[in-house]
Amino acid sequence: MLKLKNNDTDIQKETIKLKNYELLTVFKPNLDAEEVDKILAKLEETIVSFEGKVLSADKMGRKKLAYDIQKFRDGFFVAQILTLPADKVVDLKRQLKLNDNVLRIMFVEVAKAAVAR
Repeated sequence: MLKLKNNDTDIQKETIKLKNYELLTVFKPNLDAEEVDKILAKLEETIVSFEGKVLSADKMGRKKLAYDIQKFRDGFFVAQILTLPADKVVDLKRQLKLNDNVLRIMFVEVAKAAVAR
């Protein structure tokens, strides 16, 4: 914790520790590219509102699923590398699960060495 003095009053400011994560999102295949871009832009706004940052996004395109999810045989895959405070991960996962266009998510913490590559 960092303490700052301002006019004889103590102001405490917590330092926020950001961790690196990889987010793999599978969207419904019936979405076109513009709709996926809109959803990704809204997702990025949500991440920024949670004091995080999207470092990179890789649209891998439409791929066949190993098994049906919600009666879909394929999905649109997007992998993102992002930084986020550890206490906001649960909130972001909840936001993603509430989105009807998201079939599945995988959220993994990555090492800083892997992000640097």
